[in-house]
Amino acid sequence: MSSIVQKYDLEDYEAFIDREVFAGRPLADFVTEVQRIYVADKRPWVIGFSGGKDSTAIMTLVYLALLGLEPKDRQKPVFVISSDTLVETPVVVDMITGTLNMIQDGAKRDSLPITTHIVTPEVEDTFWVSLLGKGYPAPTRQFRWCTERIKIDPISLFIKEKVAQYDEVVIVLGSRSAESSSRAQVIAKHKVDGSRLARHTTLANAFVYTPVETWGVNDVWDLLRGGYKHSEFIDEWESPWGTSNLPLWTLYMHSSNQGECPLVIDESTPSCGNSRFGCWTCTVVTKDKAMEGLIENGEEWMLPLLQYRDLLASTSDPSKKNIYRNFKRRDGKVIYQKAKEGEVVNAQRKHVPGPYWFKYRKQWLEELLTIEKQINDSGHSITLITEPELHAIRQEWFNDPNEPDWEDSLPVIYHRVYGHDLKWSQNDRPRFDAEDSKLLEQLGDEFDVVPAMIKKLIELELSMEGLSRRSGVFNKISSLLKQDWGSLEEIQEKQSQLQAKHEYDLHQIEIQDYESAIREVDGILQRDQEAELI
Repeated sequence: MSSIVQKYDLEDYEAFIDREVFAGRPLADFVTEVQRIYVADKRPWVIGFSGGKDSTAIMTLVYLALLGLEPKDRQKPVFVISSDTLVETPVVVDMITGTLNMIQDGAKRDSLPITTHIVTPEVEDTFWVSLLGKGYPAPTRQFRWCTERIKIDPISLFIKEKVAQYDEVVIVLGSRSAESSSRAQVIAKHKVDGSRLARHTTLANAFVYTPVETWGVNDVWDLLRGGYKHSEFIDEWESPWGTSNLPLWTLYMHSSNQGECPLVIDESTPSCGNSRFGCWTCTVVTKDKAMEGLIENGEEWMLPLLQYRDLLASTSDPSKKNIYRNFKRRDGKVIYQKAKEGEVVNAQRKHVPGPYWFKYRKQWLEELLTIEKQINDSGHSITLITEPELHAIRQEWFNDPNEPDWEDSLPVIYHRVYGHDLKWSQNDRPRFDAEDSKLLEQLGDEFDVVPAMIKKLIELELSMEGLSRRSGVFNKISSLLKQDWGSLEEIQEKQSQLQAKHEYDLHQIEIQDYESAIREVDGILQRDQEAELI
């Protein structure tokens, strides 16, 4: 499909942007502003594209602005980046990928300096490696560990690379004040005097530009229709790069008109905590209304995903935490909440659970793979968990600080679901197997030693094997021995005994202090009596 400039002459284009009004101003004002800021310097632009209505609107505005410039004035690169967390809502992922491809093709056709890029988290930081591999609990409002790992870090790395290459960059976002007052306040606080740009809150030499921050939601949809519904300039819903925005409108309508997750570039960016388009695994919300809406409007195949999400969300129920989560943290310690201001220091503290038990992580991985296979067998093409993630999870299970997987469970689970094997590295297998584990369990019972501690000591010894200098080995052994071993009841009993001993010791010290004071007073009285006799 031809671009709008190829399809219509320049006079039609200029008449169009002069006639259409957004946020009380002609579209031409916004296009001119974008052009002015673009040509003002040599700093490349980075456009955050999440695939939703706001980021599509900002992409449309910038595309129109670049089309209106002379070829000699549009030399500065524009990098369009989209963050794929690897757990995005499937229908949204397909739409984003398709749109980015069309933007890239359109830019090449129209000789625009636009390139598209998809960034993903490092494999060790992905949602599944963190949750199923390391046992991180499902994210909550109080512990939203996912945002930084799978959204902020990949975007920040891309931007830092461009800063290193070009010294400074301008990040263009579709943020609107009406969408997030907190985001608007942050941007206003960091505005550069006399400029439409704001300094990025955390990234050095990066500036933020928000061209549509004054727009309302109707302005956004009018641009995506092109104001087009009022004009014969181009077809209704047609984007300047030549695709239709109608599927995007339909997607919003079918998901109860939910919003979109913005491209997260720092912690001041609004989170996806209001049932917006984002990760299908999001457990920060009580109910995923966006996915429920999609299912109700024809995407029934996504129902197993919603049920799986609900399962993960249920594990955050305070009454269930002790069922699903280990009583020890990943450092091997049993932790209790710290005293709050005004509380009695020696009052009983609430126990803070650690990572998910290994048996549940194995069970949930098998359920995830089963859902993936069933969806693909039904005619859809989807990847819920990648092969590199499976390899990383296997390694995390081998080296689990509390429950090392000597049975090498993951290949067995995968084969049980898919009926074939991946190319598992034999060198990565643990040196001991299930039989060795059973033997240690028996020896532990016989000699009253915790098997898990023996396993970790053996692993430590093997990790030092072949090293000419074993520096630090005794510190590592000491660290292992200082961890809390045994059942929660046994650990609590030991701590209770230690607490009792500590209180006894304090009592004895207090008695000794009294005795010392009495002896001192006796000495003074005796000296006074001797003085009187003299």
